[in-house]
Parts: sequence; structure tokens; C-alpha cells
Amino acid sequence: MIVLKAPQGKFLSVLQSVAGIVERRHTLPILANVLIRKTAGSLQFTTSDLEIQIRTTSDLGGDEGSFTTTVGARKLIDILRTMPADQTVSLESSQSKLILKGGKSKFTLQSLPAEDFPLVQESASFGPAFSVPQKTLKNLLEQVSFAMAVHDIRYYLNGILFVAEGKQLSLVATDGHRLAFVSAMLDVEVPRQEVILPRKTVIELQRLLSDAEGAIEMQFANNQAKFSFGGMEFVTKLVEGKFPDYNRVIPKNHQNSITLGRQALLSSLQRTAILTSDKFKGVRLNIDPGTLRVASNNAEQEEAVDELDIDYSGDSIEIGFNVTYLIDALTNMDQDMVRLELSDSNSSALITIPDNATFKYVVMPMRI
Repeated sequence: MIVLKAPQGKFLSVLQSVAGIVERRHTLPILANVLIRKTAGSLQFTTSDLEIQIRTTSDLGGDEGSFTTTVGARKLIDILRTMPADQTVSLESSQSKLILKGGKSKFTLQSLPAEDFPLVQESASFGPAFSVPQKTLKNLLEQVSFAMAVHDIRYYLNGILFVAEGKQLSLVATDGHRLAFVSAMLDVEVPRQEVILPRKTVIELQRLLSDAEGAIEMQFANNQAKFSFGGMEFVTKLVEGKFPDYNRVIPKNHQNSITLGRQALLSSLQRTAILTSDKFKGVRLNIDPGTLRVASNNAEQEEAVDELDIDYSGDSIEIGFNVTYLIDALTNMDQDMVRLELSDSNSSALITIPDNATFKYVVMPMRI
């Protein structure tokens, strides 16, 4: 049976859309495979790592009829990548093997039975569905994902908190040293729902979301989240645990505020970061009326000093930060102006966008 017959480019892009979560080596060998299910004229491709499951449906030609099998996902992609994009390729079933043909090339691949493929059991009690444009969610994730923890013992920090309530969707990420908050409006009112998406899920969503038109539909259950977009269905387990109360972390009523150009501040920080020590990424900010001075030094007794003219008439403050935390936030914003709000040298700083309450970034000071 000819399972599919399609241009290499089309087949490859469908496979790549589901293969991001597939590990080459797995304790369960079948999880290195993609599940291919043919019903009538359409083909369904499913991958899983037991925690995330991605499924997409596509029309890739071939014979009519029903057929299911599983085959090594990465191996198939590696072979397809070596073929010309406009070449027609076919996949044929032959006993317990699949034969991939393209031009004068022929590859015989071992398959494993479809019934052995462990599908994720979908929750029976998803909350009400709501949607935002794909581009919106992609932007929201970009603005907070850099603040996620990596392999933190507090496992609930290794991901992003999604809070849907009323007509607002908020995303929050923190690693204990900094916190990023961003929000967007929804078209429909939803009851309050809070879930923590795992780090791997966040990274995979960022890879798959596009700037193209089209919405992404979300549904949350106690232990699962489900996303549907662009012909794809994405189901993931959630991180269990209680996320910190982010409202208590975000400082309010700082008496000192500076509004300045984002790019000018970013460039200044990037210059002074060059002379910070690898272990100790500290920079000193000296804020005086009219001037912001950024300084750093390292173990070789080298020093960098950079000055920016600012419109400021508040208190004189000297405060230290991990420069990476400031650069991360400014790099993932695209606004022209930012506002830096401070209280004193021992309190956390708040970075916001002037006249825009949808983004807040809190960074703890460090002793220098």
C-alpha cells in the first residue's frame, strides 16, 4: 500500500511540526517513533514523550484505505532532509517495514506496531475553551519565558504560570531572582483558572507558534492543558505545585522613576557587561539627577564606566544588579521607551513600559 505520495518539502514540514518532542534515545524505544494513521485520504501524525502529545492531520496523497504504523521520526526527517525540496517522495508499507522512495533512492525502514504506541489519556474535565491570536501568545511567551527557572529544586518554577480570569490572560515566570509578568485581553469571559506549563512545553509552543493569522484555542484541566491551532492538537501534562503569589512580589509605589530609551540603556549594559567577571555578572548603577552611570569591574582590576543623560530629579541611588537579568528583559521587549522604578539600593527594581500596564519585570538587587 502506498501510504503517501507528496513533495519532499510538504512531507518534511508536517513531520518536523510534530517531531520536536521526540528524543532519539528513549527508555521506551517506540517513543522515538511517529505514529502514522491513515483513514480514507487523510494522514494523521502523532508523537509523544508521555507528558506531551502532538498531533497533526494532513493530506499527502497515496492510496485510499486505512493503515496504521509507527516509524523512527528523526531517522525519517534525516533522510528527507538530504533530498531535493521539489522531489516527489513516497512511503509504502511492506510487511513490518516501510519503504521510502525519492528519485533513484530507496530506504527500507523498520516499523513497530501502532497498538504499542502509548497515547496520552486526555482529561475528561477540561474547562471552557478560549482563544487568542497565535501571534499574541507567541509575543506573550517571548516576554516572560527567559525568566523561567532551569532545573530548580522548586519544580513549580521550571515553567510558566497561566492565569485566565474574566477577560484577561496573564503569564508569569520567575526563577527567584527576577519575575516577568505580561497580560492580554480575551474575547470571552472565563472563570478563574490557574495552570503551570512545564518548561519543555513552553519551548515547544514557542517553536510551533507562528506570526501568521489564526487563533490558538486553549483549554485547561486539573492536570492537563490542551492547545489547538493550525490543524494541530497539543496536549501536555501540567506542573503540580503552588506558584508564588506574584502580586506580592511586584513592588508598588516606588518613589523614584526614570523613563529612558530602551536601546540606549541596553547598549550601555552590553558594553559594561564585557568587563564583568564570568562568575559574578554584577554591574553598578549610580543614579543622580540628570545622569545614570553604569559601571563594572572584574578580578583583573579592569573597569568599565558608561554614562547616560536622563531626565530625573529624584533621590541619588547606587544599586547593583546581575547584568544578564537586565539585558534579558530589554532584549525581549520591542518598545522604544522603558521605565525604571526604584526605591533604594536594597529593594527590588521594577521595569515597565510607560503608559502600558500589561508588562512588568521585577529584578532583585545584588551586593557589589
